[in-house]
Amino acid sequence: MLRGLYTAASGMISQQRRHDTVTNNISNINTPGYKQSNAVTRSFPEVMLSLTGAGKENFTQIGKLTNGVFAEESLSIHLQGDLTQTNHSSDFALVSNIEVNGLAFDASGKNVSDDGEITFQPQAFFTIQDQNGEVRYTRSGKFTLTEEGFLMGSDGTHVLGTNGQPIQMPAGVGLDSLILTDNQRFIDANGQDVGVQLLISRIDNPNLLVREGNGSFRFSGDEREVVAIAPNERIEVRQGYVERSNVDAAQAAVDLMSALRAYEANQKVIQFYDQSLSKAVNDVGRI
Repeated sequence: MLRGLYTAASGMISQQRRHDTVTNNISNINTPGYKQSNAVTRSFPEVMLSLTGAGKENFTQIGKLTNGVFAEESLSIHLQGDLTQTNHSSDFALVSNIEVNGLAFDASGKNVSDDGEITFQPQAFFTIQDQNGEVRYTRSGKFTLTEEGFLMGSDGTHVLGTNGQPIQMPAGVGLDSLILTDNQRFIDANGQDVGVQLLISRIDNPNLLVREGNGSFRFSGDEREVVAIAPNERIEVRQGYVERSNVDAAQAAVDLMSALRAYEANQKVIQFYDQSLSKAVNDVGRI
């Protein structure tokens, strides 16, 4: 009987974490560049149940049983979000559709070959530097320009250029007078290059990115695997636009209700076991 209590309790914990993930997605539905998270659950390892007799030779196998589920991790879906035009020269949106040997990718951004080999669609990111000098990656392109001419993210991070250093515009030059070209270089109204180029990084396996808040990610793999976008890559940076969150509001509402109903079902199971234990202790024990 206690096994059933543990199983139902693990189900409640798993659904609570799933509910937290969905509510976090909904709360960031208007956050530029936000990428939806999905809670991944799995069952505990199976155990073999046996009916035991007086001796070891009387064992009878009943079957296998799992002892519940647990929320293993939350995976981010790094698919392209819709663009919203803001007409602000300090806003930038990334549009990427990087191809890999002509493979077709599904809605989660992966391709599974006939022999089971999984290939993830590479994604492009703005490259930023946090307050500790660490390199991070983001799809949020709402930037600002400081009085010193540094291009900054909304959370105070430095936007990096192709030289690996924080971007600093020439003195007296504002973003209103600059135009971003197709190769991510800034030119002035006269078409003169101001010597600044955005660093757009390509990450072949975006599942190795770890959220760090404020729309930034840390790459948990080998940093040498992160490379700058090649000139022939299918990416574009649009000035005066921002990328919207890729959260599906309708699906999030369905997932929210599903998690709630599953939580309530496990709660009812625990109540049933509690009543059964109460009868066993108070009624049967009294007899």
